[in-house]
Amino acid sequence: MNIDSIENGYVIDHIPAGKGMLVYDVLNLSELSCQVAIITNAKSQKNSSKDIIKINELIDIDLDLIAFIAPDATVNIIKDSVRTEKKKLSLPKKLVNVVKCQNPRCICNNESIDHIFTLTDTKGTYRCLYCETSAK
Repeated sequence: MNIDSIENGYVIDHIPAGKGMLVYDVLNLSELSCQVAIITNAKSQKNSSKDIIKINELIDIDLDLIAFIAPDATVNIIKDSVRTEKKKLSLPKKLVNVVKCQNPRCICNNESIDHIFTLTDTKGTYRCLYCETSAK
């Protein structure tokens, strides 16, 4: 398999196998006009397999969304075909309109307000700010 190298853009690495398409979807990468490569089930030294996403353009990407889905992922920034930075992600303290509250009686489902979830522990548990329902 031959996938061209990135001139300017990102390589999102160490995405858990099977979660690459979810990252692709939440970042709305289908709307880009640049090249985007999704590699699924690539061999990994840390785990048995992983997914990788390559984006051949320097765009604004939401690192918090990636961290929520794949907290162990890394984001490599490529400029002039050279990795200039490697970002390790950490779980965001707050998520706004990323997930919806599953409680049908929660105020955020009955009023025009943001769905806000806050990180409640180091394991990655997020709870609704209004009713404390756990995010799924």
